[in-house]
Amino acid sequence: MKTTILSLLCLVLATVAGAQQNTGFRESKLVSPQINDDHSVTFRIEAPRAKEVKVWGDWAANKGLGEMKKGKDGVWEYTTPVLPSEMYTYRFIVDGVSGLDPLNPFTRRDVGNVFSIFFIDGGVADYYQVHDVPHGSMTTTWYHSNVMQADRRLSVYTPPFYGKENKSYPVLYLLHGSGGDELAWPELGNVARIMDNLIAEGKAEPMIVVMPNGNSGKQAAPGETSENLAYRPAMTNMLPGYKDGRYEQAFPEIVNFIDATYRTIPDKAHRAIAGLSMGGFHTLMISANYPTYFDYIGLFSAGVDFSTVNMDIPVYGDLDKKLEALNKDGFKLYWIGIGNEDFLYDANRQLCRRMDVIKLKYTYHESSRGHLWCNWRQYLLLFAPQLFK
Repeated sequence: MKTTILSLLCLVLATVAGAQQNTGFRESKLVSPQINDDHSVTFRIEAPRAKEVKVWGDWAANKGLGEMKKGKDGVWEYTTPVLPSEMYTYRFIVDGVSGLDPLNPFTRRDVGNVFSIFFIDGGVADYYQVHDVPHGSMTTTWYHSNVMQADRRLSVYTPPFYGKENKSYPVLYLLHGSGGDELAWPELGNVARIMDNLIAEGKAEPMIVVMPNGNSGKQAAPGETSENLAYRPAMTNMLPGYKDGRYEQAFPEIVNFIDATYRTIPDKAHRAIAGLSMGGFHTLMISANYPTYFDYIGLFSAGVDFSTVNMDIPVYGDLDKKLEALNKDGFKLYWIGIGNEDFLYDANRQLCRRMDVIKLKYTYHESSRGHLWCNWRQYLLLFAPQLFK
């Protein structure tokens, strides 16, 4: 009997110890990343047997690549030039193998890769972080699509005090790009923090933000469907239903579901739609096909290269006529943002020229850099304060 009890005790202790090893985050005397007073950043990693270590991130300086130097203690180190305020992602490359910073527990997933992150304060990144202000809520929910013949998932931000007051709210529909899903804007876009902070400063009207899954062949983000972990992240052009028009055709189902489920003001004057990259393409087509739905339209680095699109699909055809009808019906804001190094720059400028021909008035914003989340977050910071005024 004593032997049995002792054996059970040893088994419990071993299980607890194993659980601690699996879940514990080991402290280290090393610090990485270290945000320096001048807004440069120092990275460190202990890899005494490595022959070459690099850090690769999404900052502009040196195209985001840093050659790390090895110290006598086996610790590799690199310090960036001064970086402007933003949220940055990065990974280490140790002898050709890319991975996370083992000293940094904070990460974001972008399509199929997970990156370590850090913030540089003193500018736009202040809006991407939590402050002592009233907070809204971010939830995920499911709706049924008759067009898709499936239940589908979307993320919804509701502003501070939603449901605590007898009040209805305008709605911004915010669409992700290729490879994204209903978690892209909440996680990489920091939507809840941006909206909380803009609303607290009085720069944006309290609004609901709806972020649907824009992949017509998938119900939800990877790991959130009945396929579970068998569905791995992929660019949308590798998934079924890519640009087949069903998502745009079915979009009124999302609007109807939101109006029926949340405290909305269900009219054109209190609806906005915007999207990045593929989501910009979706925004263009949805707003053109449903000209009575949205008074505010935003294209962020929009994927408007039509060379790979079957323009015979009804929802994509007769675009100029649809834009003319939209222009005739009227709207309050048509906003186009693009980076001057973006691979879609020429396509967006060509779209602007098409709009000039039909005298569709738009607001054009040209930023630096390319097809990056730093631009899309900053475009949201510019776009959201212009809504529902």
